[in-house]
Amino acid sequence: MSDVVFTADFTSERQWIAGHSWAYPDGGPTNPDDDKLDYLTADPAYSRTGTFRATPRADGWWNTGLLTTEGSAEGFAVRTGDQLRADVRLPTGVGAWPAIWTWRDGGNEVDVFEYHPDNPDLLELSNHVRQGHSYVTHPGVRPGSTVALGVTFGRRNVVWTLNGAQVFADGRGVGAGWHAYLIVNLSVCAGRYHPRPDSTTTELSFQVENLVVRRPAPAHPADPPPQRLA
Repeated sequence: MSDVVFTADFTSERQWIAGHSWAYPDGGPTNPDDDKLDYLTADPAYSRTGTFRATPRADGWWNTGLLTTEGSAEGFAVRTGDQLRADVRLPTGVGAWPAIWTWRDGGNEVDVFEYHPDNPDLLELSNHVRQGHSYVTHPGVRPGSTVALGVTFGRRNVVWTLNGAQVFADGRGVGAGWHAYLIVNLSVCAGRYHPRPDSTTTELSFQVENLVVRRPAPAHPADPPPQRLA
C-alpha cells in the first residue's frame, strides 16, 4: 500500500520556487560549466503552466523555465522508497534539454529522465548518488511523443519504468536516509555534448502533464499475542 504525498500544481507558489536553484552556481541564473545556455527566469509564462519554455535573448543566453520545491513554503522532498510518476510530452527542437531530477546540499541527484532530440529514441537515466546510469532506447520515445515515466527511489535499487514497463534497475539504490528536492526544467545545450539550437529557432518547449509522488504506508507492528488469564 502507498499514499499520494505530492501532486504537482505548477501554478502553486507554495509548492514551487521559479527561476532559482542551488543546483546552479550561486542559485543561477546561468550555468555555463554544465554546457548550458540557460538564463533562469521566474516569468510564469516559462514554467507555471506545466509547459516549460526557452527563448533566445539578445546577449546569447536563453530565458529558460525551472521550478524546484527547494526553498518553497511546503519544501516537499522525495525520500527513500518513494515512487514518482510523470507524463511528459518531449520537445522537438534540437538543443532542447528537458529533465526531471532531484537535488539537495550539492548532490543527492537522481535523474528521472533527461532527453535530447538529436538522439530521438533515447532517454538518459541516472543515479548520481551511487553512480548507476543507463541509456535506454525505445520505439515510443521520439520528438513530440508523450511518455509515462516512473522511478522508485529504493534503498538498494532505483528502478525506472517507461510506459508501464521496467526499463532499468541500477542495483545500487540511494541508501536508507536519502531525501532530496524536486526540479523540473528545460535547459538549452551550449554545443559541447549536444548541438545548440540553430539561429532560426525562436522557442523550445516540453510539457509535464502530471507528476505524482506516492509513499509506502508505514508498516504496522504485529498484534501482540493474547495475554493468558490467571
